[in-house]
Amino acid sequence: MQREQLADFLRRRRAAIRPAEVGLADGRRRRTAGLRREEVAMLAGMSVDYVVRLEQGRSSQPSPQLLGALARALRLSDDERDHLFHLAGHRPPPADGVAGMARAGLIRMLDLLGDTPALVLSELGEVLAQNRADVLLMGDLTRFTGDRRYIVYRWFTEPAARAVALPEERERQARQLVADLRAVAGRRSGDPAVAGLVDRLRAASADFRRLWAEHEVGIRRADRKTLLHAQVGRVVMDCETLVTPDQRQQLLVLTPADDEARERLELLRVLGTEEFPAGTTGAPAT
Repeated sequence: MQREQLADFLRRRRAAIRPAEVGLADGRRRRTAGLRREEVAMLAGMSVDYVVRLEQGRSSQPSPQLLGALARALRLSDDERDHLFHLAGHRPPPADGVAGMARAGLIRMLDLLGDTPALVLSELGEVLAQNRADVLLMGDLTRFTGDRRYIVYRWFTEPAARAVALPEERERQARQLVADLRAVAGRRSGDPAVAGLVDRLRAASADFRRLWAEHEVGIRRADRKTLLHAQVGRVVMDCETLVTPDQRQQLLVLTPADDEARERLELLRVLGTEEFPAGTTGAPAT
């Protein structure tokens, strides 16, 4: 771990970001160039004290998960993110897999979408990043670890993941998830990460075994879903999926399908995260 270089890099990257780039108001009383330390802490989901110690070269070695959160908060490019990991004494994360991270360009698109809920997914259905609007609507989906980080795994193994969908829509959504995973398995034939996930799902869920045996294939693109939100009720959303050229990551954008959905999204924005903390709001899976 190169503490002094890490501290210098973090200070300079923080100073280089304009608040508007991360959805914060500039404010007339702002004296700090770039972001304040407390703003970085808020965006990264960590304590201000730890950010201070990192920037002063007094911290313990940060974990890969913490570095990933910092990279997202500071809007680092792929090269800058890799440099951050090297300075902290870790190997940079691979393009996909357990340590997969959202691409810098997709993170910037999340910022630009503002009040429109959006998230970045890996091709296996790991939620790599969300904007604030999506956290309000669906909860913090980046917090899961192990197999639970895959939406398809939670859907077939946790009743709460299915409870956010209308009963009459659950079979269709289950088929979509399995058909999408089947397409990934075809593209990544022989990949142990994909094969292992399929094997564990087959062992854990009779419903998954049934649908997998039907060999349906389909890539998720446009869709309409009704989310059963714990606080505001039914929210009908149109979902549009944009895929990167290598098909390894997806940007999922959700827009209200009608005036009622638009009003309920506005209610969530007014209530904000204080009443509905991240990780406890709305739907745990899509």
